[in-house]
Amino acid sequence: MTKEREGEVLMIGLAILESWFPILSIVSMSYVGALHTYTYSLVIALVFFLVLMYKKNTFKELKNKNAYKDLLLTSFWITSLFLLVFIGMQYTTAGNMAVIVFLQLLFSFVYFNIIGNEKIDTPHLIGAIIMGIGALIILIPDNLIFNKGDLYILAAAAIAPFANFYQKRARKHCSSVTILGFRTVVGLPFIALLTYYLEPTVTYEQLISALPYLLFIGIVIYVISKIMWIEALHRISITKVSAMLGLVPAMTLVFAYLYLQEVPEVRQMLGVIPILIGGYILTKPVKS
Repeated sequence: MTKEREGEVLMIGLAILESWFPILSIVSMSYVGALHTYTYSLVIALVFFLVLMYKKNTFKELKNKNAYKDLLLTSFWITSLFLLVFIGMQYTTAGNMAVIVFLQLLFSFVYFNIIGNEKIDTPHLIGAIIMGIGALIILIPDNLIFNKGDLYILAAAAIAPFANFYQKRARKHCSSVTILGFRTVVGLPFIALLTYYLEPTVTYEQLISALPYLLFIGIVIYVISKIMWIEALHRISITKVSAMLGLVPAMTLVFAYLYLQEVPEVRQMLGVIPILIGGYILTKPVKS
């Protein structure tokens, strides 16, 4: 299996896991709030990262001073990104959140392929554009008015390529587990402080009700999925990784209907078609 194919397989598996993130986050937020969901999920993830770093003996990677610039910038952009996402999810649907975050494809293409010099093969570029069209069909509302939740998440999508860029650079110095553990340690105190000042105290009963969802988000999304994400970034371009996220909104729309009874609009379902077509084109090997 080629390095690029490995990255594509990782992204397909990641898409299945990530499609549940907005759904279960919204359920958890109904019990403990947005920032508490973020904080508790980070705490759970941090425990696992510390155990993994100990088992894999990766603490020694933190001695590499060349890694710190990329690690710190990764921590800043990722923490900001998820803060915007959790705030935004209070005001929008799981389906909208998944699709709007996917627009990081557009920002990645502008930042790295138009302004920058990252190359992408023509067939893969066509696939990425088709997926972007599908996402826009789903995203643009009939009245052309976005709610503030959509705008928060759109801001998160705009900064996602920066987070991906510095994660990709940091991966040259450190393992995925070290990167994720470091950014969690750096971001958690800031998020916990915001949570303390901006949200009411959570009761024991509320915490117990939200716990199954917090465990899923903390372990499956922030540990397993994010390791897969960084490893995929290590193997394929940022633009292609961002484009393959187009599988997430399609799956989220289906799961949100089954789990939250969020009935997708006809426009949303039509948008899924080019997303799947573009995803197929994007993952086909290019003949030399």
